[in-house]
Amino acid sequence: MSKQTELEERKVGKDLYSYQKGAIDQIFKRFEEAQDDYHLLYQLPTGGGKTVIFSEIVRQYLKHHNKKVLVMTHRIELCKQTSSVLTEFGVVNKVIDSKANLNDQGEFSCFVAMVETLNNRLQDDKLDISDIGLVIIDEAHYNSFTKLFKFFSKSFILGVTATPLSSNVELPMTDNYDELIVGETIESLIKDGFLSRAEMFTYNVGLTSLVVGANGDYTVKSSEDLYTDNDMLTKLISAYEERSKGKKTLIFNNGINTSLHVYDTFRAAGYPIAHLDNTNTKKERALILRWFKKTPDAILTSVSILTTGFDEPTVESIILNRATKSLTLYYQMIGRGSRILKDKNTFDVIDLGNNFHRFGPWGDNLDWQRIFKSPNYYLDSLLSDDELENNFRYEMPDALRAEFSKSADISFNVHETYVSSIRDGESSKVVLERSIAQHAKICVENSEDVYDALALAKMLGDDIDFRIQRYTKCISKSTFNFVEWMKGDYRKKLNAYLRSNFDEVFESINGFPPED
Repeated sequence: MSKQTELEERKVGKDLYSYQKGAIDQIFKRFEEAQDDYHLLYQLPTGGGKTVIFSEIVRQYLKHHNKKVLVMTHRIELCKQTSSVLTEFGVVNKVIDSKANLNDQGEFSCFVAMVETLNNRLQDDKLDISDIGLVIIDEAHYNSFTKLFKFFSKSFILGVTATPLSSNVELPMTDNYDELIVGETIESLIKDGFLSRAEMFTYNVGLTSLVVGANGDYTVKSSEDLYTDNDMLTKLISAYEERSKGKKTLIFNNGINTSLHVYDTFRAAGYPIAHLDNTNTKKERALILRWFKKTPDAILTSVSILTTGFDEPTVESIILNRATKSLTLYYQMIGRGSRILKDKNTFDVIDLGNNFHRFGPWGDNLDWQRIFKSPNYYLDSLLSDDELENNFRYEMPDALRAEFSKSADISFNVHETYVSSIRDGESSKVVLERSIAQHAKICVENSEDVYDALALAKMLGDDIDFRIQRYTKCISKSTFNFVEWMKGDYRKKLNAYLRSNFDEVFESINGFPPED
């Protein structure tokens, strides 16, 4: 049977794909070979069916072993989802939440618990764990679980994750797990029709104002300052209109304030949008998600809350309106669009945080074994924001590029020009002079008179701003007021250059003077 046929015929809670069966066989082989307290980690991409795999493992384990099972999650929503899937597999289970009555715990062989609640119950000695033979940890890359390992020194621990890279660089996963089993790759799941393919669109964003916090990722405060700026909100809505308009879209932000700004911006533009964060009540969340599901062109802007445990196959576009230094978060956010439907085998990803340049394409063939064993080697190989931005080139939007269709090349490398001018003993100011001359040339090349050229020059605002940012980095002088002054001065000089030199430039390009 082909994998595509399996995909169409599989029924939740019973049938498994061949790759899932293979993973279960591998994991049970370790059960048989390893000592009772072995710690095994299993990696499978988001959308590959980790919960289905470990639910079948629980079912088989309870059938063949006279011991109990505990499944740990880090969020209450995941607790409930996991409990439901286990029930579909015929595993009677008890959810241990803050309100759970444990008087009947002896009647159950399988428990599902959130890590913090479980920690409290174990500290109070309210839960009998003497007979737990298997502990399964969902989203195992979160470090909150490791504090509970001491309670299960005689249990087989199975951690499952899409990204075997610890959320805390100081606590690598290799310190807590004996071995990693790597499952199917994203590429093979796409090829065999189990996941949709991501079409990536990147927009260069200057991130040097962002501050890295104690957790190793960008702080909410510095992210809010950047992403609530009018220029960034304009860039966001332009990117949406260029790539995602009319598609069901999820927007991820780093900060509630940013998400509210996004909500207001899209509402003002007349687009159907809702905002969701962790302050919404359970009822509000259910209403918003129901609206999102049934509205074909719905936009949902959120903060972190939908990165795990949220499955909506109708999502057609993901917008990363944030930067992250977390590979796991990058994969989780994009993974929300990867669920397939009969008429959907691709989805769009708009990256407004240079994440693509930092981590590579979603589904890149990462060496998970190496990342697991030597996480610092991988993390140290990631480019800094400065290095990333040094490699940027301005990409003119398609509609604007059409206005300059007579120009074969519209690019200008500020950094390269700066380096060669310094080598030649010239003033750095020649960089801007040459840039203005090149901008003037492409304006004249696509114009019939000076008025056309001035109108085209007006459209070059983003390219001008990009060049000024690169130039001020080169000369190490980038105070806000200085940069703003430079942008205005450049525009004035470009207009003056066009007025003074239009006829001469036109003739040098065309071989004849412009008509009067």
